[in-house]
Formats: sequence, C-alpha cells, structure tokens
Amino acid sequence: MAADERPGPAGGDVIVVMGVSGCGKTTVAEALAARLGGSYLEADRLHLPASVARMAAGIPLTDEDRWPWLEAVAAAAAEARPRPVVVACSALRRAYRDLLRARLGPVRFVHLAGSRETIAARLAGRSAHFFDPALLDSQFATLEPPGTDEDAVTLDVTLPPARLVDEALAALASPAPAGP
Repeated sequence: MAADERPGPAGGDVIVVMGVSGCGKTTVAEALAARLGGSYLEADRLHLPASVARMAAGIPLTDEDRWPWLEAVAAAAAEARPRPVVVACSALRRAYRDLLRARLGPVRFVHLAGSRETIAARLAGRSAHFFDPALLDSQFATLEPPGTDEDAVTLDVTLPPARLVDEALAALASPAPAGP
C-alpha cells in the first residue's frame, strides 16, 4: 500500500461510533474521520431543542423523541457523501441502528463500551455539554449492544483514544459483510 493510501472504508461508507454518553464517541469519531479523510458528523448537534432541554433537565428521551433525531442524522450523513462519513451517535438500541441502515444502506458500527463506573467518572469531569449525568443509568438501561449479526466492532473505552482509532481502523479494513 502506498504511503498516501488510507486503509479502511471506501468513499461513501458510513461509520457510526456509538455508545452511552461519555464513552468517547466525539473524540474517536473526529480522529477516525481525520484518519480516513472523511466527513465528521456530531449527532448531538441535530437534537431538537425540546430534546436538549429534556436531557439538560435530567429527563430521559423516549423513542418518540429519538425517531425524528435519527431521521435528521441519517439525512445529514447521506448529504455528506460521497466521502466516508463518521458519525458520533449513541445508537443505543438495535431499532435505532436498523433505522440508520434502512436510510443509508450498509452502516458499520464502532461500539465504545465501558463500565458504568468508568463512564460516570468521565461524565463527572466533563463540562459544557447538555447531558445531565443523572441520565447515565437510563442510557445503560436502554443500551442494546450490537449483535453478532450486525456489522460492528466493540472496543474498550479504557484504551487511549489513539489506540481506539487504530483498532477501529484495523477492524474496518476488513470488508463489510454482504447484506441480506
């Protein structure tokens, strides 16, 4: 491979870095997009103002709150093509990931997984974000880790960000499984 070639996804691929709030989605997705020469999309910026207010007040979102947001995320990712698109999006439930796949075609997921204690410690040190750390338990309760039939890799959030990106790239370098 030539020095200027980037291993991993081809143009137009969509990669969603997913997990509960505080797991490092933004950090990893930004770095992954930079390494791939792709576009970066922060799904949190697409929440409706009412949803942001709910989360800031410590009120968990419902599916009814999330569906329009996920539609907006899918539309924004589609607009960012034909370059690879790396999206930081919680995508906590399989149904949410299914919606993204239905709108975008094949989507590859990088699930950043960590213990409640690890994530809570990260949230305690974070400022300037609307998410109320009191909602962490509801996020873990909602989380459905990707199944073995989903195109996903799960990485341990205790690894340094650069290593997470390297491991994600290594996993993404293999071809995506063919869809049904």
